[in-house]
Amino acid sequence: MSVIETFTPSVLQVTASAVAKVQSLRDEESNPDLMLRVYVTGGGCSGFQYGFSFEDTMAEDDTPVLKDGVTVLIDSLSYQYLAGSTVDYRSEEHTSELQSP
Repeated sequence: MSVIETFTPSVLQVTASAVAKVQSLRDEESNPDLMLRVYVTGGGCSGFQYGFSFEDTMAEDDTPVLKDGVTVLIDSLSYQYLAGSTVDYRSEEHTSELQSP
């Protein structure tokens, strides 16, 4: 008898180092309910700009991505531009990075 495995793809990959940084920032703020929002805004001539912010509430049109106790929020407008991307944090450079496909 074989076992059927279910695979649910995630719209956004979140690295372990990004999860650790978000958890650290939540601890600093003493707010375990904070969620990381990743978003895209129009950048005019220079194209799109990507941003990060913290939220304590989820909007109705947000897509939550859960990873090891951390929730990353993507609004419906940004979803199409962020699909397949990776959120990473590199501590040696103190930089946040969004890698697009």
